[in-house]
Amino acid sequence: MSSTRKIFIGTDSGATTSKIAAVWENGEPVTKKLQQQPTPALNGTGAVVSGWIAGINNFLAANGLTWAQVAGVGLAIPGPYKRYGVLERTPNMPASFEGWNFHEDYSNALAKEAGRPIPLIAGNDGNYGGVAEAAIARGHSKSSVMMLMPGSGLGTAFVGADGLSLDGDTLAGMEAGHAAVPLQVLGITDKPLPCGCGRDWGCVEAYTTISGLPHLLAMFLKKHPQHELAQSAAPIKEKVLSLRTRAQKGDALALEIFDFQARVMGIHVANLAMSLDPGIVIIGGGLMDLESTTPEFRERYMKGVRDAAMPYLWPAQRTTMKIIPAVLGDLSQAIGAALVALYQSRKG
Repeated sequence: MSSTRKIFIGTDSGATTSKIAAVWENGEPVTKKLQQQPTPALNGTGAVVSGWIAGINNFLAANGLTWAQVAGVGLAIPGPYKRYGVLERTPNMPASFEGWNFHEDYSNALAKEAGRPIPLIAGNDGNYGGVAEAAIARGHSKSSVMMLMPGSGLGTAFVGADGLSLDGDTLAGMEAGHAAVPLQVLGITDKPLPCGCGRDWGCVEAYTTISGLPHLLAMFLKKHPQHELAQSAAPIKEKVLSLRTRAQKGDALALEIFDFQARVMGIHVANLAMSLDPGIVIIGGGLMDLESTTPEFRERYMKGVRDAAMPYLWPAQRTTMKIIPAVLGDLSQAIGAALVALYQSRKG
């Protein structure tokens, strides 16, 4: 009976929304229905933790579960970190969150709510998203999996044969969104686009995600001076957020921008493949969202990624390495966090 089965909870805390998911002991999701609520970051760290706990309570109630069944919790949260469980300064969170020991605060809150200590594992949201997608993509194989998730920023992950992500000695492993774009390959001679991380060498994130769209829009409007966005007085955020919809309606400017982003992504895939040699590459994020993008849009973007990567791969990689779209959408990071909690419990 479900009332006696153990579950592992996954909390995915983004800068604007938090999501809750769970898996059974066999790794199967309890549900694939998305549950999310705002992340009240502007109200302080205490409000964020209270929101996570409220999210779990809502999830348990909605699925006929209890705290007695919770065997572990995983937390997916954007880095970088000062050390395990302690936040470094991040462009996506309030400055006051620097130095926040989120692991300690969440552990205490979980213990108080459940009436007992609950094991908590925490890590990078991009890494945990990769864990979830890798579990599906690899099936019964032991293929290594690399995942790239363009959204507000560029989440990245590399998952080894053990199903767990590469974290690195300072927990900054696979922060590959902040590697430098080979601008010469793209024929770009302008000054590199700025990135929220502060680096000035042209981070891939700035060329492949929403964060760089204002600059890319300005760049491409030079080729389309008569486009309505060139004349529009709308806020820049409104303009850039309209691009995905415009592209799906055949807007030439918007299509050029996403074709460019796909090309940069493909070159980045090839660059990372030189070091990591993955068997499977998964492209996720909002551009692969099944509910808000058309099959034609997704296929065009994926073709752009593959076409850009192929010339730079080793011959064997061109025939064996799969480049495929993600399938879990916004659930990946919460499910991944739950899976990591499960995998760690198996280690004893």
